[in-house]
This record gives sequence, structure tokens and C-alpha cells, in this order.
Amino acid sequence: MAAGAGANLIPLVAAIIGIGVISQVLSSRFRVPSVVFLIAAGIVLGPEVLGVVGPGSFGDALTAIVGLSVAIIVFEGAFHLNFTEIREAPAAAIRLITIGVLISLVGTAVAVHYVLDAPWTVSFLVGALLVATGPTVITPILEVVPVRDRVGVALETEGIANDVSAAILAVVIFEAIIGGVGQPNELLVLFAERLGVGVLVGVLVAGVVYYLLRYVDLSPGNAPRNARLLVLAGALVAYAGADVIATEAGLAAVATAGVLLGNVEIPYEAEISAFKGDVTLIVLSFVFIALAALLDFDNLIALGGGGLLVVALVALVIRPLLVFVSTAGERFTRGEKLFMSLVGPRGIIPASVATLFAIELRANGFGEAADVLVGTVFLVILLTVVFEAGFARQIAEYLDVIPMRVLVIGGGKVGRTLASRLEDRGENVVIVEDDIEVVETARNDGHTVHHGDGTDTDVLRSAGAGNAKVVVASTGDDDVNLLVSQLASSKFDPETILARVNNPDNVEPFEELGVRTISTTLATAQALDNYIERPAMMNWMGELGKSGDVQEIEVTADELVGRPVQEIGPELPSGVLIALVARDGETTVPHAEFTLEAGDRITILGDREAVREAMTFVHPDK
Repeated sequence: MAAGAGANLIPLVAAIIGIGVISQVLSSRFRVPSVVFLIAAGIVLGPEVLGVVGPGSFGDALTAIVGLSVAIIVFEGAFHLNFTEIREAPAAAIRLITIGVLISLVGTAVAVHYVLDAPWTVSFLVGALLVATGPTVITPILEVVPVRDRVGVALETEGIANDVSAAILAVVIFEAIIGGVGQPNELLVLFAERLGVGVLVGVLVAGVVYYLLRYVDLSPGNAPRNARLLVLAGALVAYAGADVIATEAGLAAVATAGVLLGNVEIPYEAEISAFKGDVTLIVLSFVFIALAALLDFDNLIALGGGGLLVVALVALVIRPLLVFVSTAGERFTRGEKLFMSLVGPRGIIPASVATLFAIELRANGFGEAADVLVGTVFLVILLTVVFEAGFARQIAEYLDVIPMRVLVIGGGKVGRTLASRLEDRGENVVIVEDDIEVVETARNDGHTVHHGDGTDTDVLRSAGAGNAKVVVASTGDDDVNLLVSQLASSKFDPETILARVNNPDNVEPFEELGVRTISTTLATAQALDNYIERPAMMNWMGELGKSGDVQEIEVTADELVGRPVQEIGPELPSGVLIALVARDGETTVPHAEFTLEAGDRITILGDREAVREAMTFVHPDK
């Protein structure tokens, strides 16, 4: 019997992993988050369709497998949560994981209680689980929807932290149901104990792994491999160790260990990151398909219209409320707030924990509560993943929150350096390169690269030239750059076409096309001259995008139109000034009485953060 089960299990696991890889390929091809394909595959393989995968397919080991898989996924997400990036939206991130959790918990509980007539304890259990968005669903979305850093960081921080909060809150409320614990102070103690145990174990494991990586000889010949395995083992040990001490404390432990290790200098960080990404792909595929196969449509149908109303309230009322409250006063645009509101699908933590709790609730005579729990949680997961994750890119495009798309033709040093600078500002850059070695180099540097000949119209189209606002011809061949400029101008009509001109004598043909040119010879000479004549300015310019910044922005704020610069200046953030104003094709340095008009493009100069804040002030929807 065991041998037969094992024989059946091998092709099943292999098929699931294969489907996971195919899902990733389809995700990249169609720009749809992979979780959509994974859940669809799970439903097809499950009892509702083919019946290949079912609750008994993995025996009693499913809970343990899911737990360890989720630990790896949470660790992976936390490892990439950089403290420097969190500075893009620190206040919003903190409010999303505190005030946002409270709004989600209470709002969902109220909806479940009054719409489905469920007991308060069960309603709060559902509310606790649906607090979680999680890296399992957010990360695949951000891979295909390149939002600005402040949006991505806020969503990733919320996902990782709220996975931990949801798991611990759910365990505390579950114990209140089973054990009859009802006093708020007792529940608070249970929550603090689990969070404290998780954080403590995570800190200890991170400290040990850091010490081993930095100060112990890991065998020079196999050091990168040993480093990868050591970090993976550390994540699993942190999860298991904390979970043994206190149920569900393991997620807090791996999240803590991941954040700490991801924000210190450790050897072989690139290799570790790539390895964890591959492992996460496998476990993510397995968990989503396995849990989707547990969907019981009878439970979902039994909820009727009330279940759909709860989903609508969670997705369209509670989620927007918590996002707008959490981002109040921040430099998020209205479109970015709406995107964050409409893209918050639920993932693995609610599904796995709800499945486990339902089994125990039925065993303790709470069958009706188990049906409400599983039905509501899985209905929310299913519909939010299908509609919010599945249409995330369309939502982002409609709300215009995807950064400026820039196509850089030529992946040499100039093209890669330009791409790095633009990506540091949060722009969406695609490099087009024909040389396979250069393609690999650029991809290893973390750039998005489309392999093909940039002078081929079909290649440019498939690389996204039709949606590009800017096309840059940056190769070392003027003839290639001229042909690229001609194709971009005649076939795609981007807002701006820029070209690198290596021979100053070739500038004229480009200018006849209306292409803006940068002559490498003249630009180098001018830069050297500026360093001789204007060293202070050039030193400051060298810090652009770091401590200082210069940005050009259109004036759309009604309160600025018709007012002179001398009145507007004091209202701008400290450390910012209006350097230039462009109107009707002419650019001037504005005097104090210069009056702004709607549609003027002003150049703002100053400290980096102050400039970004001023941009929102001048153009509220930017």
C-alpha cells in the first residue's frame, strides 16, 4: 500500500513542479501573475474536475509540507525587503501593518457577522486570516506590473508583515474558540508571546548564520554552494524551532531572520538570492496547486449571495478604506492609492491555516463554523486572485500608475548605465540587444532585456515600443542609431526619441528627423569644461538621484495657476526652487513676478526628497 502510494506520488509531484514552471513561462509571456495559472491548474487537477489531486494525495504530511513551503516563501520575501527601500514610504508601510491590520480585522469581522450571521468568534477568525495579502500573491504581481518603488515597497512590506500578523492573530482567536479564552488581556498575552518567541528565534538564527557566513571557512571550492544551503537551512530551522516553542511563531521567526540577513553584508549574496528564488518557485507552485485542489465548490455555493457580498465589502470597501487611511499625507498619487486598494489578493496563509483549523473545528463539534470559515476564506482568495491578480496589469494601465516606459536600444556600457539610472528612479526600462553575450551581461546586472535586432520593426514592437514614451538609440554605430530613430518616429511615435551620435559630423541627419542627439565627443568636452569652469555645479550634478535632484513637471494644480513665482516659492518644500519654466516651446528663468499658467512645464531643483514632494504639489496626479 505504501509503496503504491509512493509510486503514485512521484509522478504527481513531478507534474506539479512541471506545471509550476510552465505557469512562470506563461506569466512572463502574457504578463499575468503566475498565481492565476497555478490556482487554475489546482482546480483542474482537483476533485472538482479531473480528481488527480485530492485531500488524501499527500497523506498526513500536507500540513507540514505547506508549513515549510510557506516558511521558505516568507523568508524569500523578507530577504529582499531592504531598509533603504522602505524609506521610499516609511510612514505608509508602518500604518499598513498597524492601522491597516486593525481596519481589516474589524471591518471583515463585522461584514461576516452581519451578512452571514456567523458568531463573533468565527467572524473575527475569518477577519484575522483575511488580514494577510502575503508575498505569495504580491510578488508575482509586482513581477509583471512594474510600479514605482514606493508602491512596491509598501505592498511588499504589508504582505510580509501581515502574513505574520494574520497567522498569529488567527491562532489566538482559534484558541479562544476551542479553549474558551475570552478576556482581551489573555488574548493580548497569547499574541505577544508568539510574536516575541518568533522575533527572538529569528534574531538568534540570523546571528548564527551571519557569523558562519562571515567568519567560518565554508570550503573555498564549494563556498557559494555551502552558503546557499546554509541560508536555506537557517530559514527552515528558524521556522521549526519557533513553531515547536509556540504554534505559528515560526512565521515571525523566518520573517525576522530574512529581514536581518537581507540588510547586512554577507558573502555570495547574489548567488544566495538566485538560489532562493528558484527554490521559492518550486514550493510556491506546489503549495498553490495543492491547496487549490482542496477547494470544495459546495462550501462556496452554500454561502450564496451573502458570500459574494462579503467578498465585495472586503475588496471594494474595507481594502480601499485601510489603504487611503494608511497613505494619508504621503506622496502617493490618487491612482497609486486606487491601485493598492484594488490589488490586494489573499494567498497561502489564509488558505493553509483555514484548512487546518476547519479540520480541528469539525473534530471539536464546530462543523457549521468550519464551513463558514473555509467557504468564506476560499471564496475571497479565489475571487481576489482571479480578478485582482489576473487583471492587475490592466488596472495599473487604466490608473496610469506604471512608470514611464523607456526602450534603450543597445545594451553596452552606455545603455546599461542609462538603464540603471532610470531604474533607480523607478522607471520601467527595457533594453534591446542582439549580442547574446551582452544580453547575458545585462540580465546578470538585473536589467530587463529583449533579445533581438533593434533595427527590426517586429523586434521593437515585441519589446514594447508601441507603449514606450521614450526610445533611446545608444549603440556605438551611428547608422544603427539613425535607423532606429527613423523606425521609432515612423512606426511608433513615442513622445521623445534620443540618439547617441558618436561622430559629431553625423548630428545633422538626426536633427532633420527631429531627434534629440547627444554627441559623445561634444558631451565629454562639455563635461570636462564644466568641471573646469563650474566645479561646484558639476559636483552637485554628480549626486543627482541621491542627495539632490532636478525634475521637470507640468503644472496642473489649480491653486498654482495665475499666481506669481514669488508667492508660490514659500509654499514649496524647504530646499526647493523653481529654476526654469517652459511655455510654448520657449524656456526662461522665471523672475519673481512671473505668473504660472496651466500646462507650463517647470524645472524644480533641490534636495531629492523635497523635489519629489514638490512634484506632487505641482502635479497632484503625478
